[in-house]
Formats: sequence, structure tokens, C-alpha cells
Amino acid sequence: MSGIAFTDAAKARFSELVDMTEAHLEKLRIKVLEGTAEQSGIVDAMWYSVSAGGKRIRPVLTLEFCRSCGGTEQQALSAACALEMIHTFSLIHDDLPCMDNDDYRRGKPSCHKAFGEAEALLAGDALLNLAYETIAGDESIPDGIRTALVCELSRCTGISGMIGGQVIDTTYSGGFDEKLLLDMYSMKTGALLKAACRMGCIAADADNEHICAAERYAENVGLAFQIIDDILDMTGDEKLIGKPVGSDAQNGKSTYASLKGIEASREKAAQLTGKALCELDIFENNGFLKEFTAFLLERNY
Repeated sequence: MSGIAFTDAAKARFSELVDMTEAHLEKLRIKVLEGTAEQSGIVDAMWYSVSAGGKRIRPVLTLEFCRSCGGTEQQALSAACALEMIHTFSLIHDDLPCMDNDDYRRGKPSCHKAFGEAEALLAGDALLNLAYETIAGDESIPDGIRTALVCELSRCTGISGMIGGQVIDTTYSGGFDEKLLLDMYSMKTGALLKAACRMGCIAADADNEHICAAERYAENVGLAFQIIDDILDMTGDEKLIGKPVGSDAQNGKSTYASLKGIEASREKAAQLTGKALCELDIFENNGFLKEFTAFLLERNY
């Protein structure tokens, strides 16, 4: 792991992919605003959260896996932006009083604090639906691939994926053992990362061998990502992570770091990241993906 650095070239590539995502999201925002004068308040709430400073990790993975499978970023842009909408929808709803009841997200007041609970609920619902519309309505994507992308997003977002993980979280709260906690992480956090990587491959019309390797990669990265989040919730800088440190403990939530300790958690995250890196060997031009994967382990926000 120590031999991989996030070089200037990798930083430039990351910025390039983020800029592509931001530009396409802005085009979609303008399109949504057309003919929706009465609903402009909801659009404001939607994009308040979409543009609140997220890391754009999922879109970056989608675009780069597409390129690594021989496709172009343009082929995967709709899928990448749809994933960011789904991710933002989940954060809006997670922050609601009936869920985690968090006042801040990404260093700004949560959507329901800025716009009210009803508006935030509807903004999340609207982003969920707009995500599917964004893919289904992109006629530059061949019909079969569009269908596969929508199916993949539905599967990873629904009861067997992200929402199913949230059900486990709200049902068991502080009563997790290690296995149940990792199962929940695999669904709640890992599912969208799996969707990001698999959808990049699907957009490039890659073969099943590459899609399965991308899924195994994302399974390991997703668990490592959430464990690092757990550590940062205990040790991070509030200005960098954009929310109060210790919020999980205050809410009585079990995390991997609280169950196993910080050092054991770092070791587990490094082990998972090593497994993820091995899965990248099948992909061409995988230098950026390897550097980015190492960065996710070492991040401080």
C-alpha cells in the first residue's frame, strides 16, 4: 500500500472527472427547471443538497470503470449523475428527524433544516425519480444497455441494497455484532459503490468477467470506505468531514470502530483495500483506479 501515492497526474484526473460530473449535473438542473415554475422551490432544495460539496466518489468510479473497459466517459455520464442523485436522496432522508436527525451535512445545514421537513422529503423523492429518468431518457445509450443500467440501479438502491441496509440500521441500531454490522455496511454503503463500478462496466458493454471483478472490487472498497468513515467520526476534523465528530456515539449507534477499536479498524480497512486492488489487475489503464483506491483508505474527510 505504501508504494502507491496520489500523484499530481491522478489528482488532475480526479478533478477532470468531477468537473465532467458537475457540468452534466448543471445541464440536468437547467432541464428540470424548464416548465416547473410552481415547483422551483423543490428544485432549489434538490440542488442545495446535490451541490453541497460531496466528494463525487461514485460518479468518478463509474466514469473511470467505463474508460477502463474501453468505453468513453460520455457513455457513462448519465449513469454517473443518476448515482449521485440517488446518493444525495439517501443523505437527505438519512438526516430527517425520523431517521438520524442530523442538523448538518457536508458543513451546511441539512436539507430539512434549510427548507423544512416536508420539502426535504419531497426533494429526496424527486431526486430518486429523476435518477431513473436521467438514464431512461438518454437516447444516446443503446436500449439494451439503458435497460441493464436501470435494472442495476434499481437492484442496488432497493430492498436488497441500500434501503435494505437502512432497514437493518434502524431495526438494530446499537445492537450489532461484527457480522451483522458488516452485512449492513455491504448493503447500505457498499451497494451504491457496487452500482457505480458495475454500471461503468455495463455502459462500456463490458463482458461478465470484468463486471464481476468490478463488483468484487466494490464489495471490498465499500466495507473499507465505511470503516474509515467510522474512524473519522471518532477522530476526524469537523471542518473537513462536514458534520460533528462523535455523532454516531451520541446517537447510540454501533460502528466497526466502536466494536473493534481504531487500530484494528485501520488494519481491517487496509486488508480490504489490498483485496480491492488485486481485482483491478484485469482492467486496462488501471493506474488511476489504483491510486484512487489507496487515497480512499488514507483520506481524512
